[in-house]
Amino acid sequence: MLTKSDIESISGEVGNFSVSLTRQPRYVDMDLCVGCGACAEKCPKKVPDGYNSDLSKRKAIYVEYAQAVPLKYAIDGDYCLKIQKDKCGNCAKVCPAGAIRYDDKPETVTLNVGSVVLAPGFKPFDPKGLDSYKYSEHKNVITSMEFERILSASGPTHGHVTRPSDGEEPTKIAWLQCVGSRDMNRCDNPYCSSVCCMYAIKEAVIAKEHQGDSLDCAVFFMDMRTHGKDFEAFYDKARNDAGVRFVRSRVHTVTEDPETKDLEMRYVTEDGKIEVEKFDMVVLSVGLEISSELVELANKLDVDLGPNRFAATDSFSPVVTSREGIYVCGAFAGPKDIPQAVVDSSAAASCAGQVLSSARNTCTKTKEKVPETPVKGEPPRLGVFVCKCGINIAGVVDVPAVVEYAKSLPFVEYASENLYSCSQDTQDGMAELIREKGLNRIVVAACTPKTHEPLFQETLINAGLNKYLFEMTNIRNHDSWVHKSTPDLATEKAKDLVRMAVQKAALITPLAEAELSVNPNGLVIGGGVAGMAAALSLAKQGYATHLIEKTAQLGGTALSLHKTWKGEDIQENVARMVKEVEDNENITVYMDTELESVDGFVGNFTSTLKGKDKETTLEYGVAIVATGALESKPTEYLYGQDPRVRTSLEMDKLFQDDDPALKEIKSAAFIQCVGSREPGRPYCSRVCCTHSVDSAIALKKRNPETDVYILYRDIRTYGERELIYKKAREAGVLFIRYGVDNKPIVSVTEGNLTVRVRDHVLGKVMEIPLDALTLATAIVPPDNSKIAQFYKVPINDTGYYVERHAKLGPSEFATDGVFLCGLAHYPKPIDESVAQAQAAASRAVTLLAREKIFTSGTIAVTSPADCSECGVCIALCPYSAPSFSTERPFPGKATINPVLCKGCGLCVASCRSGAIHLNGFDNNQILAMIDAL
Repeated sequence: MLTKSDIESISGEVGNFSVSLTRQPRYVDMDLCVGCGACAEKCPKKVPDGYNSDLSKRKAIYVEYAQAVPLKYAIDGDYCLKIQKDKCGNCAKVCPAGAIRYDDKPETVTLNVGSVVLAPGFKPFDPKGLDSYKYSEHKNVITSMEFERILSASGPTHGHVTRPSDGEEPTKIAWLQCVGSRDMNRCDNPYCSSVCCMYAIKEAVIAKEHQGDSLDCAVFFMDMRTHGKDFEAFYDKARNDAGVRFVRSRVHTVTEDPETKDLEMRYVTEDGKIEVEKFDMVVLSVGLEISSELVELANKLDVDLGPNRFAATDSFSPVVTSREGIYVCGAFAGPKDIPQAVVDSSAAASCAGQVLSSARNTCTKTKEKVPETPVKGEPPRLGVFVCKCGINIAGVVDVPAVVEYAKSLPFVEYASENLYSCSQDTQDGMAELIREKGLNRIVVAACTPKTHEPLFQETLINAGLNKYLFEMTNIRNHDSWVHKSTPDLATEKAKDLVRMAVQKAALITPLAEAELSVNPNGLVIGGGVAGMAAALSLAKQGYATHLIEKTAQLGGTALSLHKTWKGEDIQENVARMVKEVEDNENITVYMDTELESVDGFVGNFTSTLKGKDKETTLEYGVAIVATGALESKPTEYLYGQDPRVRTSLEMDKLFQDDDPALKEIKSAAFIQCVGSREPGRPYCSRVCCTHSVDSAIALKKRNPETDVYILYRDIRTYGERELIYKKAREAGVLFIRYGVDNKPIVSVTEGNLTVRVRDHVLGKVMEIPLDALTLATAIVPPDNSKIAQFYKVPINDTGYYVERHAKLGPSEFATDGVFLCGLAHYPKPIDESVAQAQAAASRAVTLLAREKIFTSGTIAVTSPADCSECGVCIALCPYSAPSFSTERPFPGKATINPVLCKGCGLCVASCRSGAIHLNGFDNNQILAMIDAL
């Protein structure tokens, strides 16, 4: 990893690039720096507009690696008085380690690579140039990024919400949306930044959690764009349960009371009334933009940018740039949130992997395996490491007191505190201490094991210990975060948690992991755009892939679509994909075929496919679920009773066929959110607004005199889709907002189709005669229960599959070896479906590329002699891990398949005979923790 490096040029072609980098000098020897901070303390030079993570002004010497232990400092050569003017030199005088290097020079590095992935990120919009908000003048007007730091336990106020002007707790906070987005008048950013609505809601909810219900939080918005998975539910919860106010109004000006520093805002309500309201703080929800430096980088690399300076891509190749072999992910490809950025990153890795597949394993280095130290028969020698986590823990818990307490516990040979236990320096230090002190069991008191346990287990492996000789207790989530107002009690609770962990750790034993061979074939379920994209991605990386489609035609829902919002011909692109699939020798397609059964486990699945005339048995290592979704058929607005009332896909069919009926349309309307964002389906279907706006433009292009209306609740043309919303308004499309409690009324009188709706601007009911009415109906999942049961994967309340983690694992299931993509996950447009398909393939390849994998050691085991053969464990297990043995010496007794077992403990708790035990959580270990408490 080369940090502080600038790309100078990339020469060559795909598969053989030469990348020239310039590593900028740090002027500090990282190996010698001890992180004492004496240099920064004596530095007299502050950097204009430079800030540390706690919002304090940054000096010319600053912390570059805040997560390192010790901290690592660097010097900003552009502002250092010694480097620029040969004055000062305080840092070198006070550095006890002699780490300052004023003569550090830029270094040129050349890398030879086969492909390049660009993930340079974005720049938050700077509101200083907006005179109306006076961000530079009013101390209590801050950006959303600054408010994030205020909410953070490691921020300037340790998570306590206070006003910057006087440090007092605010009673009223306003969030102003679309600052630096959807604005051509005050900035040159006409697009929507996609993330601002959700982060503003999140900040408001967390602020109320910190301050209590007495805090009045108001979000001022134009359209509430909560279009992601579970986003609408979070919006509803914030509004109905948390008490966050949502005001549909764009505030023009913020003025300050010179004495109180309170902020006054004048705004117009939905019914046209002018309101004046005072707030203690105003948070500007700033958007995302591409910096001039990134534009310069794109020019250097000969990568085309779009009109808003984001990397130019197309819908069927969403991470492929204009230069072959260079791929893009994250916000540089367009405004997007974390889940989509993670999806894009895996998709880019998949595309890069296709280029590099022929060279796979040619440069692989085998890590030297540290021999495991046998501990059987040895008395426990425990090491306890207590993490400060910056001030996340140490800001509440008296960490030194917890360490001293740990030293007094039985079997504890060593105890210490760490600033950041997860940092690489600390990990290396822990491994060295384990070897030096002869420790054979380790306890870490830190944050959540959900994310950090594998990291510490890797440290044990590097130290020569079995990775299961480890116990982690969470003194952040379970202690400092929830007891921040009572530090003394939090400290006592931390001691209790450590004592319990020590008691259990003394009883834990080494566990073994089963080794499995991986079948290097893949199965993709569903032959729509996402399924084909996933199959092609696997096949192009050299893996035999089986693609099953239950109908007689590949293409899925995309066969009913006309154009993408970028104007790409969907049928032409789908036909190209179908041909590519059919021509690829690594892909076997099964049409008119459904999945009939699934046996096995990660790396070794066996399935039966049922076709029209025969059954086929397949063996494969991974499965990708791409079963798609459907357009719902509405029961309102006269659909099915009048042929002029159509769904969006039915309207697209007219466009595809260039139907003469289109010429007869003189007045058309689109009704949004038909079946979405309602109690039965409390989610946004994500694509409908863009689809309707695009169709409205198409009608206007055919006949500019056609009257076109879009009746909506919120227009959710997120990202650069905002540009077609603007284009539609310029073309004369009229937008009329309605409420869920005051829906449009469609009727037919004497053969004339009309819609009645209250115009939110005029404040009057309009009756609009129509020749065509298009209903933007909800996207709904098919019955996914069969496949969910086959692979033991979850489905949410709305029928969509549930991913492993919304942000960290958006393209995979909790069940190992099974992945998901496309509409099966949640409604999404074609570009996002293709990206997620490629991401799922990328994640699948991480398994297929291995010859061997290992199961977890934390699994259930049976004691056959104690088994009563009741079968309760078999009936209850959601993973089908238990079964009756058919082999001697214990036929008929329950046995556990270690590969299928997930260690949930359900069978252990249900066993009446006490015949099942859970490795790592056996009864004696659990009871020891209870006794310690």
